[in-house]
Amino acid sequence: MKKIAVLTSGGDAPGMNTAIRAVVRRGIYKGLDVYGVENGYKGLIEGEIIPMSLGSVGDIIHRGGTILKTSRCEEFKSLRGQQQAILNLQKVGIDGLIVIGGDGSFRGARKLTEQGFPTVGIPGSIDNDIAGTDYTIGFDTAVNTAVEAIDKIRDTAFSHERTYVIEVMGRGAGDIALWAGMCGGAESIIIPEADYNPDDVIDRIKQGYQRGKTHSIIVVAEGVGVGVGIQMGKEIQEKTGFDTKVTILGHIQRGGSPSAYDRMMSSQMGAKAVDILTEGEKGVMVGLKNGQLIHTPFDQAAKDKHKIDLSIYDLARSLSI
Repeated sequence: MKKIAVLTSGGDAPGMNTAIRAVVRRGIYKGLDVYGVENGYKGLIEGEIIPMSLGSVGDIIHRGGTILKTSRCEEFKSLRGQQQAILNLQKVGIDGLIVIGGDGSFRGARKLTEQGFPTVGIPGSIDNDIAGTDYTIGFDTAVNTAVEAIDKIRDTAFSHERTYVIEVMGRGAGDIALWAGMCGGAESIIIPEADYNPDDVIDRIKQGYQRGKTHSIIVVAEGVGVGVGIQMGKEIQEKTGFDTKVTILGHIQRGGSPSAYDRMMSSQMGAKAVDILTEGEKGVMVGLKNGQLIHTPFDQAAKDKHKIDLSIYDLARSLSI
């Protein structure tokens, strides 16, 4: 293997640039020519493949987003699109591809591997919802962003004696809500992995009020359902009479400079992906399990289901009485 390429796909996540930097510099360190694919799979189909150098990834370790940019591409789901992508890689003489992204990105990477093109994945998603790894790049930064927002909203909640319902991202997973709610001292956390009763949430708010607490924070994961946060806010106000506001944090959670932990994990996973590819492995995803870097076949990761740590949920409930 003499030439490799790297692309980012799907939703951007803090730490993707750090992973790109690690792939490029580890590859060059091992004597490889490294290329970047711009605009994800769409750029791969359109031949947007550029040479990368040590300088091209200078001063990006601290930047959010992805310098290679990203997009979603329906055309790549077709056999024709996949074959065109492989043809473009072969035209440049590229021997292997590293894909940084989420489960949808890995489905594309698996298709390339099935057609004989060596591909390795690096999990990049703020949602932390990919099976086969305990951690995905960007999760820590997103949680810290959410916690910072919760801390600031709590100041206003205290000052105005209000209840705030705060909706956070995460797609179908509740990891961001669980961690941000726990670390932000939320009175209730609502996630798709655990049953919830609106009356229970309201009772906890009332119990806090009875002991002198004049403000509350409720954190809701977007994966619970469209509009659940807004509906919860209305129901709380109607049944308690307390001034209640709803805040949807939205895409602010995707941006920003990656945390130290995200930079460390991105650097390690990026280098590991290059090592795996040059050792002849393909069709696998780099991951973190029990504090150790591992790699899992795409097929296995696709069969498994991401599991949230519900012991943290139980702990949060016990500490927010």
